[in-house]
Amino acid sequence: MKAEIITIGDEILIGQIVDTNSAWISGRLNEAGITVGSKISIADDRGQITATIDEALRNNDLVIVTGGLGPTKDDITKKTLADYFGSRLVRHEPTYEFIRALMAKRGIGFNELNRAQAMVPECCTVLMNRNGTAPGMWFEREGRILVSLPGVPFEMMPLIDDEVLPRIRKHFALKSVVHKTAITFGLAESALALKIAPWEDSLPTFLKLAYLPNPSQIRLRLSAYDVDRDMAREEIDRQFARLEKLIPAYVIGYGDATVASATAGLLVRRGVTLAVAESCTGGALSGAFTAMPGASSYFAGSVVAYSNSVKERVLGVDPADLERYGAVSRQVAEQMAAGVRRITGADYAVSTTGIAGPTGGSEEKPVGTVWIGIATPQGVSARKMVFGHLRQQNIERAAANAINLLRLTLTGDENTPVQQGLL
Repeated sequence: MKAEIITIGDEILIGQIVDTNSAWISGRLNEAGITVGSKISIADDRGQITATIDEALRNNDLVIVTGGLGPTKDDITKKTLADYFGSRLVRHEPTYEFIRALMAKRGIGFNELNRAQAMVPECCTVLMNRNGTAPGMWFEREGRILVSLPGVPFEMMPLIDDEVLPRIRKHFALKSVVHKTAITFGLAESALALKIAPWEDSLPTFLKLAYLPNPSQIRLRLSAYDVDRDMAREEIDRQFARLEKLIPAYVIGYGDATVASATAGLLVRRGVTLAVAESCTGGALSGAFTAMPGASSYFAGSVVAYSNSVKERVLGVDPADLERYGAVSRQVAEQMAAGVRRITGADYAVSTTGIAGPTGGSEEKPVGTVWIGIATPQGVSARKMVFGHLRQQNIERAAANAINLLRLTLTGDENTPVQQGLL
């Protein structure tokens, strides 16, 4: 089964907002066994909307449209769809009553624009929107389906899960699709591919492997199409268990796992606490932990010691070592980690000190040079890493690699080689 996603809105095309809807919908459709063949963003223009949906319905079994359903005059999707399907607009009483009650609850006058939201093409099946005023609409023509949904994500998402997908499953005989994604960290893509080549070559023919790299990790997705769902899941689990034995220090988790969530899980399971001292990462390292719920159970605190004076006065870094070795050095990274562990009473501590760029580098210490310190109950160590020339990327990679070094320390794999870059 093939689908197309159309997002409507001038605000998308001028870069005012980012289209996250189509990515989210694609994921949901793919999980249901529906292949998304194309995605397109178009303007709030009657002619373009008509031409786009006409072509989409000729080439797809399912078309999902988001956006252009608001109460203002620039939102023209509903009227355009009514004309396209040769239908008049009529008032949908359940929607009308829901909107009236919603406006009263919010203390907003039930005006002409609000009432117009309850007008829908007579030929459509209305999908009740319990999170806003724009109902979803389901159209059928010659066995093909067009669904129009509001563009606001928190309104669109429940409609997809609660209304659209159940109807699609009843309407179409969907093939089974099974995906599972392993998250790896610490090996460049080319090195990872060479290391797991024997495993990849021995995969059953019905399993397809995809490499999905990003700047901080590489995802390995195994997919099975048109198969017995339970059998495929069991086989994928078996294959990933084999992968974990092959590269145990580099697989950090599955699905939405990140190096931070994997490390947080280790801290919680061991019942230990963490503190952070940052220079070049400027809070990104501690922010990766505190952004996750439950961080208070293990995260003791952090010090952003950007200046040398704060490194000295707060963290206790020796001024003589700062003078002799410089702020970006093993000695300073280790003392920063030991210092923040001491003043917070945490079991473990991580530090970063480096040159994020784009200026400040030298031949000896180029831009992208970062020292990462790890303090544990057993002692203190540090590792040097060299990234690239892009400031934000250096900050993100330094934070991610500092967390990964802590993860490896917690698992007893602190001497594992780690690589930078995805080539």
